[in-house]
Amino acid sequence: MTDADPPVELDLELVKRVQRGDSAAFDLLVRKYQHRILALIGRYVHDWSECQDVAQDTFMRAYRAIGNFRGDAQFYTWLHRIAVNTAKNHLVAHNRRPPTDDVDASDAEQYDSGARLRDTDTPERELMRQQLEQAVMRAVQALPEELRAAITLREVEGLSYEEIAARMGCPIGTVRSRIFRARDAIDAELRPLLETDSATRERAR
Repeated sequence: MTDADPPVELDLELVKRVQRGDSAAFDLLVRKYQHRILALIGRYVHDWSECQDVAQDTFMRAYRAIGNFRGDAQFYTWLHRIAVNTAKNHLVAHNRRPPTDDVDASDAEQYDSGARLRDTDTPERELMRQQLEQAVMRAVQALPEELRAAITLREVEGLSYEEIAARMGCPIGTVRSRIFRARDAIDAELRPLLETDSATRERAR
């Protein structure tokens, strides 16, 4: 593969590597799409910590199912469908009704190689997405080392609480506490942005 290869072909090559047992290739796909998937899930699940859990569940489901991916659709379109279904299932499991203004996953193929959705493909939404990503990075970098390590192992590497406890050499209860505190700090950093975005949407209605 070269730098000139289109993103769709790069995705397919990474998928093939995962199917051959290269888990590191899946990490590259996660890093490429994690913010986009978080933004998508955020349309359904408005609690930041829940949104992260649903995103992680999405990637775990995708990893387990990737052996069945044949390239009939673009990888992001396939991942988009899993994310929407996972978000809806999460809401139903918590006795909440999914939003009625759903975007069909197949529509994603029609926009920018399936990378964006209609209601996010505006300069304002792009700016908001960038601001949220920057806010997350600032919040994570500002965390004490033990909180930053715990949240990174959980959200980036996808380790279970048991695996994180073993890696960090502390009880599971401590791991849960550190992750809760990390998410709370990140949420505090994001809340002003999310409230501003929500108010802007309300005025636009």
